[in-house]
Amino acid sequence: MVSRFASLLASFALAGCVAATTSPAPSPALPGMVSAADPRAAEAGAEMLRQGGSAADAAFATLVALTVVEPQSSGIGGGGFLVYSTGGAAPVTYDGRETAPAAADGNWFWANGAPLPIMQAIPGGKSVGVPGNIRLMALAHAQHGKLPWKALFQPAIRLARDGFVMTKRLNFALARGDDEGQSVAGLTAAGRALYFGADGLPRPVGTIIRNPALADFLSQLAERGPDNFYVGPNPQAIVAAVNGSARNPSRMTTGDIASYDAKVRPTVCGDYRGYRICGMGPPSSGATTVFAILKQLERFDLAGLGPRSAQSWHLIAESMRLAYTDRDQYLGDPDHVSVPVAGLIDPGYLAQRSALIAPDRTIPEAKAGAPAGAPVLACTAAAAERGTSHFVAVDRWGNVASETSTIESAFGSGLMVNGYYLNNELTDFSFWPTKDGCPVANRVEGGKRPRSSMSPTIVFGPDGKVRLAVGAAGGATIIAQVAKAIIGVVDWKLSAQEAIALPTLFAPGGETIYLEQGTWLESLAAQLRGFGHAQVEARPPGFKANAIEFVAGRWVGAADPRSEGAAVGE
Repeated sequence: MVSRFASLLASFALAGCVAATTSPAPSPALPGMVSAADPRAAEAGAEMLRQGGSAADAAFATLVALTVVEPQSSGIGGGGFLVYSTGGAAPVTYDGRETAPAAADGNWFWANGAPLPIMQAIPGGKSVGVPGNIRLMALAHAQHGKLPWKALFQPAIRLARDGFVMTKRLNFALARGDDEGQSVAGLTAAGRALYFGADGLPRPVGTIIRNPALADFLSQLAERGPDNFYVGPNPQAIVAAVNGSARNPSRMTTGDIASYDAKVRPTVCGDYRGYRICGMGPPSSGATTVFAILKQLERFDLAGLGPRSAQSWHLIAESMRLAYTDRDQYLGDPDHVSVPVAGLIDPGYLAQRSALIAPDRTIPEAKAGAPAGAPVLACTAAAAERGTSHFVAVDRWGNVASETSTIESAFGSGLMVNGYYLNNELTDFSFWPTKDGCPVANRVEGGKRPRSSMSPTIVFGPDGKVRLAVGAAGGATIIAQVAKAIIGVVDWKLSAQEAIALPTLFAPGGETIYLEQGTWLESLAAQLRGFGHAQVEARPPGFKANAIEFVAGRWVGAADPRSEGAAVGE
């Protein structure tokens, strides 16, 4: 466990001091790059690179800018995971996932003897976890930053104070209602005043949105340091908002917030076709599940079949079904439950799981396996996931940051404090504390971090050098998107841009597989049914991936064509 001491060190280095770095000498021939879900956020990160900042500096400036321009998806009111490689070395992973208040228990989301429907649990106070992004930033910046802490906030402060243009994507998110036909973005008076007109409708596309409250708070964070988020007026405002919420009031304390720690976690890596796949371990289910999907497919000739083959997608679907069932069974916060990480990624175990996959028919029922180290009692209960934003940064020293940040659903809990939205991350917990008489790994507990599908990943080529950094947004589909992108690059020799743009298949463990609506993948539905997939459904695209790859001696950015994302060079 990493103590808050590392975070506090960052606080003392704020007034112009530069955090230590072990980066090698600059290489002007290889400028850096940032890829993010919004071009203004990507530009904020690239600005740090031009000032001589590291990939960590660029990633964090991007994160703070996303708080302003993509408030529906991520920001300082939420949490995230960072996978960071210094100069191409083995990555370090940072956990900034939100935590439940100490008062939370297995019945946290229950009412009248039953779990709340998910859409009723999201708005208001109980869904809010203690935000972790600022502590994550402080911990990693102390190790990898080159610019002063306050520099990371300047682009976002300008965007918030001077204003930014309302985009179609943000307008659409504001217009979407909950199950009662109301937008959670307007749950508070501050949110309504910022994003909605007097008629109650979202402000039109093209409107200049100014957020002076957020500009002022970011200025305080920049000058006073990360502790300003966790001690003093800001946590008091958070507690007042969540405990005083008209919907689902919480029982959070300022002590819950002050005691929050970001942590360095063990990196999860495995080999696939000569490539080294490295990602975020528990409480993320990303690395273990992405790797299981890939490794279980290794014995099949995906390259020979190609991306337009129905059999390719059948095999991918079967591997997903197996990997997701293990995810649902075993993954949770490793500080609270025993997670058999080594067993889940063991090549021998995954070979056994792969043997269940047939090239011409489906597995009748995908069931969780029994990896080495699995707890005797572990039960499955589903949890819904949404939202999120991924961004990637590389710098002139060859440092690589792959980071995923989230406030969970669109606009999180709907509660706004100091101009930013608070997350609804606690709805990522399983609402059922037990199932069939045994404890659910992802049950609600005080101080616990909910399981996540966020999958920031760095892929090393057969030469040992970074080949690809990739991640995605979209709840539980994140894992499917990242696995697809890696298959696209490694097996089908596509560019990262082409691999991200491929349509997405999602097979979350049950009998139903989902094909991206409106794409050529949907036309393969009949052939997939011929393999025995009786339940094949089309679903609208809610995908958003970003990547940077190293190819032909240079960094090349990729952004999902379904999003407003962009890659911006140094």
